[in-house]
Amino acid sequence: MSRTTCCVIGGGPAGIVLGLLLARCGVEVTVLEKHGDFLRDFRGDTVHPSTLELLDDLGLAERFARLPQRRVDRVRLPVGPDGRLVTLADFGRMRSAYNYIAMVPQWDLLDLLAGSASQEPGFTLRMNTEATSFIEEGGRINGVRYRTREGETGEVRALITVACDGRDSLARGLTRLGSRDFSAPMDVQWFRLPRDSEDPSGGVARMGEGRFNILIDRGEYYQAAAIIPKGADARNRAQPLKEFNEGLVRQFPWFEGRRLVAGWDDVKLLDVRVDRLKRWHTPGLLCIGDAAHAMSPVGGIGINLAVQDAVATARCLEGPLRRGRVTRADVAAVQRRRLPVTALIQDLQRVAHRRAILPALEGRVDLGRQSPPLPLRMAERVPWIRGIPPYLLAYGALREKPPKTALR
Repeated sequence: MSRTTCCVIGGGPAGIVLGLLLARCGVEVTVLEKHGDFLRDFRGDTVHPSTLELLDDLGLAERFARLPQRRVDRVRLPVGPDGRLVTLADFGRMRSAYNYIAMVPQWDLLDLLAGSASQEPGFTLRMNTEATSFIEEGGRINGVRYRTREGETGEVRALITVACDGRDSLARGLTRLGSRDFSAPMDVQWFRLPRDSEDPSGGVARMGEGRFNILIDRGEYYQAAAIIPKGADARNRAQPLKEFNEGLVRQFPWFEGRRLVAGWDDVKLLDVRVDRLKRWHTPGLLCIGDAAHAMSPVGGIGINLAVQDAVATARCLEGPLRRGRVTRADVAAVQRRRLPVTALIQDLQRVAHRRAILPALEGRVDLGRQSPPLPLRMAERVPWIRGIPPYLLAYGALREKPPKTALR
């Protein structure tokens, strides 16, 4: 058995950022990560301006800039039979040093954050250690039980436990937290496509023929997403792969003659869920990030929202944790601050599901044949309108400031 002040379940962006911030504030923190490393493909690799500014605040901007990355500064849609590219969002119009989205392998970002946190004497990261159950005593969570990859079991007792272990969080089994589920009309198939230097850069999306595909420029390749109807993955995989590739060429003609997806094993499925807990906390436990609210991939904002949750948590709890007493009001303050932002983003994502994604999947929108809708025509004619989507994607509705004692 070991003891710590704060036990964080999950070594993703929210968990590592929270551990780093609390450790810099002088709080003893232990992060449990069930995997042996951070190498998982097709995780969210988008680092938005809010997170870039946080890295700057923490004195990590120069080290981050040295990571292999690609910058997305605009999102474009091919329109009309000739595939003319129309700019939907232009990050270059933002008045910020970080007027772009950085596309960085998430494992590189996590290695950077964990390496910085390891320099703090109060920080411990335990890899290959999976939290298996909570220690509940007298109606309170007093830590977790764990199992290592080698089969060793044990306990970590803590003043507060923070669940950052994703939408399948251990905390989701606590029925007293409740949940609100919002149906999503789609799933996402992720894969890679070859990219030549003369191909379009940034982000490119195409709606037509009942398909909705997105390409994200990663330099030597595109990170590609096929938006499909909910539950359609098995049906799609039963079709010849040749038809899948031919559909990509019809949407993006510059792929003609190239070797595209070689096999269905190269296509990974994301089961899209949109939900949130009614209560993010119970005595001794707080949930943040996807553990508290599963987000749609629309806008790629889930990681950055989770990071902002972590920043708000550190700001609300670092004082009580250093004093050795965390009240229900302290943890409730986190949900009170972050719930309105979460609800707003989820509502906007659900509007996008209804107004854009569902019509595209049902074949009611085909930008290759129809005239562009009014919002797209306005974005093309009025430059400042192209700056609105980037600001919402960059900052959401609220940018959290880290505790001053965590700054470098």
